[in-house]
Amino acid sequence: MTIQHAPQPQQVSAPRHSVWEVIKDYMMTTDHKKIGTLYIGTSILGFAIAGLLAVAIRIQLMFPNNTFLVGNGYNQVLTLHAALMIFFFLIPIGLFGFGNWILPLQLGVRDVALPRVNTFAVWLFIFSLILVILGLVNGGAPGVGWTFYYPLSVDANQTGVAVLMVALTLNGIASLLGSANFAATVVNMRAPGMSLWKMPIFAWSIFATSILQLISLGGLTAAALVTFLEIKLGLSMFDPGRGGVPVMFQQFFWFYSHPAVYVMLLPYLGMGAEIASTMARKPLFGYRVMVYSILGIVLVSLLVWVHHMFAVGLPESWQIAFMIATLIVAVPTGVKIFNLIGTLWGGRIMMRTPTFWLVGFIFNFLIGGITGVALGMIPFDYQVTMSYFVVAHFHNVMMFGTAFLAMGGIYYWWPKMTGRFLNEKLGLWHFWLFMVGSWMTFLPQYILGLLGMPRRYYTYPDGNFAWSELNFVSTLGALTLLAGGIVWVWNMWQSVRAPATASANPWGGFTLEWTAASPPAPYNFAHDFPTTFPTERPLYDWEKNGDTLTPVDPKTIHLPQDSWGPFITAVGMLLMGYGLSFGWFTNYSPVDGLKPFFNAAPGHVFASIVLYLSIPLFLYGLFKWAGTPEYKEPTEHHFLTKYDNGFLGMAWFIISEVGLFGVLIAGYVYLRISGHAEPPVLRPNIWLAALNTLILVSSSFVIHRAEQDNHHGKLTRFRIGLFVTLILGALFMLFQVYEFSLFGHESDWRQNLWESCFYTIVGLHGLHILIGGTGVALPYYQAMTGKMDKHNHGSITPASLYWHLVDVVWLFIVAIFYAW
Repeated sequence: MTIQHAPQPQQVSAPRHSVWEVIKDYMMTTDHKKIGTLYIGTSILGFAIAGLLAVAIRIQLMFPNNTFLVGNGYNQVLTLHAALMIFFFLIPIGLFGFGNWILPLQLGVRDVALPRVNTFAVWLFIFSLILVILGLVNGGAPGVGWTFYYPLSVDANQTGVAVLMVALTLNGIASLLGSANFAATVVNMRAPGMSLWKMPIFAWSIFATSILQLISLGGLTAAALVTFLEIKLGLSMFDPGRGGVPVMFQQFFWFYSHPAVYVMLLPYLGMGAEIASTMARKPLFGYRVMVYSILGIVLVSLLVWVHHMFAVGLPESWQIAFMIATLIVAVPTGVKIFNLIGTLWGGRIMMRTPTFWLVGFIFNFLIGGITGVALGMIPFDYQVTMSYFVVAHFHNVMMFGTAFLAMGGIYYWWPKMTGRFLNEKLGLWHFWLFMVGSWMTFLPQYILGLLGMPRRYYTYPDGNFAWSELNFVSTLGALTLLAGGIVWVWNMWQSVRAPATASANPWGGFTLEWTAASPPAPYNFAHDFPTTFPTERPLYDWEKNGDTLTPVDPKTIHLPQDSWGPFITAVGMLLMGYGLSFGWFTNYSPVDGLKPFFNAAPGHVFASIVLYLSIPLFLYGLFKWAGTPEYKEPTEHHFLTKYDNGFLGMAWFIISEVGLFGVLIAGYVYLRISGHAEPPVLRPNIWLAALNTLILVSSSFVIHRAEQDNHHGKLTRFRIGLFVTLILGALFMLFQVYEFSLFGHESDWRQNLWESCFYTIVGLHGLHILIGGTGVALPYYQAMTGKMDKHNHGSITPASLYWHLVDVVWLFIVAIFYAW
């Protein structure tokens, strides 16, 4: 398929840059393609580390009674392997690596909705991985498994748990910002004429995954937050010693961590659909059905988390309901597999490396899906839930299911990203080593599970039927996977050393990314597109209709300017994370209480000082970010709605905040209704809460009025309104600190569950007041320094929206803690 492309600007050899210039460029960049490269590169690094840890696990289990890796060392390796593979490879490379690289190109736009938020998010993701690595040299990794179940996670003998909790929180913040950014981009920034129903299926998969991430991630954040607060302050909602419910931790954790399976799947199903359509030279089979299936998975995946908990003793009615939901979610998932098969069926298939990975995925994932349905059956789940059958199933779905499409996506879009092809012969070696290695590794584990071998054990006795032989074969399979990984890295290395030879559309694709140069210019496209999109395959339709692309002078294209602000802000959060992990604001422990600050261990004192220093650095980066206009020159923005990108980005992000408070408040309401969290006789005074409510609600009206004044050009009243909002917020915090101090002297949160819940949820709201107040201070700073005009509206809209959120959350808190 050919189309009359707009003439590409003549490419000249770029001057060689020093290493520092390249690093500096990536630190400051707002180019979604470079940010996508950072995500993909970091994710591949995470995959490599996690893969080597997996090989170490399999070497230990190669023989019975082996002593290569034993005790807590084995537990630490197991924890890091799983956490890195899930949170630093499978989730980020698909959603944020390929999402950043391909989504704007497929939508026909020059960047994402919030480019500098994108820069901040990628560096926060990278720094969260660095924080995990820092934990290894500061006491060791946690040995609690990637699920960090309570109460093992708060055992005083464990190391590194606080680091993991903080790293997951930072990673989660980056993930939520990236997801909100993608959702705002899809809603507000498609090419003129491209409706939602004419988007490529990969764009739909990124959009749906972003929504799922925003809704569900609050569960994991709540679990990590409450665990961290128990380690640092003795606050807990799970401690049975004060009436807490340990199983509630699992409810929090799996509310996200089962939808996370689909966060790890949906982007790759979109990739698979793109590969299938292009390589089969056919339209996607059942495009609308596939979109409805994606959205159906998003909905139903939020209703199946309890199937991970069948064996903990939940009521039978709960188990049956979630078993049925588990079977239902298999329907849209199966439909998507049939879509892929139907697309390939009857096509003129090009059997290139991406096609092999796609076909391998279909076969492998089908087996993994069938075993997943089996695990959804309550009686069968009872028998195998703690066995190697579950390990085999999960890796069947993720490693030699989903990860196969991650590889397929790399081989498919590598020419677009780099202008170079990966070697086909090495690609097939990579594929077959992974295919054979996966089955050698995990098929024996299915059988081991049925033979009764438990998971998470670092050794096993000799003499059990076939255990030794099957574990030996499984380890040979892991070594085969390692060989495949080496071939893959060598293939990429050889490719980037070769000259760029790929054309704009080397596979003959039908979506807009194939009209850009390979690799694309910073501005993506030197042309405008026709405004008619008959189907999701615009290049085919335009070729058939005789439509052409309209050349654009690249000199007229304005891109967001790079800035140090987001990077410095992310560095501030890295240092803050280090300080929170290894130190604290005081010398406090749940066991010994409050002690003199400098009586703590030197490492604690140093980390605590770093924590205090990180706050001004974070604020400096944030205000530098706010003080730098997004564009050097006035630019007209193309928005599909009446709302700007800042408003939409914040609106989507607020979904995650509602999810976080929703999970915590739901947990508290359950504890209160069930009689576990009885309030003490002396509670915080309702009159002070009423006064604070009046202050906070008044501030909402004030900032809304200020926003209207700014809209009508009344800048003096606008500045006064923001100043009054900040004063009211400060008053609220002063009263809140007074109430906390008074109540803390009268009671002990380590003895009363209600007080633990109160300090956790109300304290978290206080943190959001500080965040919201900082957000309001940014447009005030912009207004006072002349950074806001008719072209640069500053950050008042998202700041106002977030401030309204904290006000609404406070009304719920007053109802459940003060009035109830």
